[in-house]
Amino acid sequence: MKHIGALVFPKFELLDLCGPLQMFGVLKENFSISLVAADKGSVPSNQHVEVIATDSFTDHKPYDILCVPGGIGTRDQVSNPKLIDWLKHSAQKAEYVLSVCTGSSLLARSGVLDGFKATTNKAAFDWVRSQGPKVNWQAKARWVEDGKFFTSSGVTAGMDMALGFIAHFRGDAKARKVAKWSEYQWHDDPNWDPFAAIHGLVKD
Repeated sequence: MKHIGALVFPKFELLDLCGPLQMFGVLKENFSISLVAADKGSVPSNQHVEVIATDSFTDHKPYDILCVPGGIGTRDQVSNPKLIDWLKHSAQKAEYVLSVCTGSSLLARSGVLDGFKATTNKAAFDWVRSQGPKVNWQAKARWVEDGKFFTSSGVTAGMDMALGFIAHFRGDAKARKVAKWSEYQWHDDPNWDPFAAIHGLVKD
């Protein structure tokens, strides 16, 4: 059983969080999930749907797996020393660290991604890259695995990455079983990324 700590902050992107957690939540025998925020209680998403954080930064709980969503709220949070400090220490202790979309900007700002390969939402690629100039940013990737870090492209890519992580952790057959149960068509190739060309980061 691995304990997932999923970070939430004001204006996080709802599917960045709920998409991957849906995949992990199918495997109740393998994963337990907690939402963590600066303070316990209600946290609004960018879609005005609120979630309840049961853990706070001051609890100092260790998590086996850290999951970091993105969203427009990351523009504020990259300059939030309380969040960045918590994220740095929590990521260093975690066995695995996952980010979706612009969530990688927060990891980059904390310094934990320095020297590692990573990706992010292609529409926000230049801004995210500016938050971590020492990160080896991959312009074309649905998701990237490097060491204990799994980072995905934008929004729906988080579900593909989550399944990729499940395949890494529990095997390909288990990941396909989760995708089938969810009636989700898994893009299982981490290099599949039409959005890099759409946003002018690479040539067709």
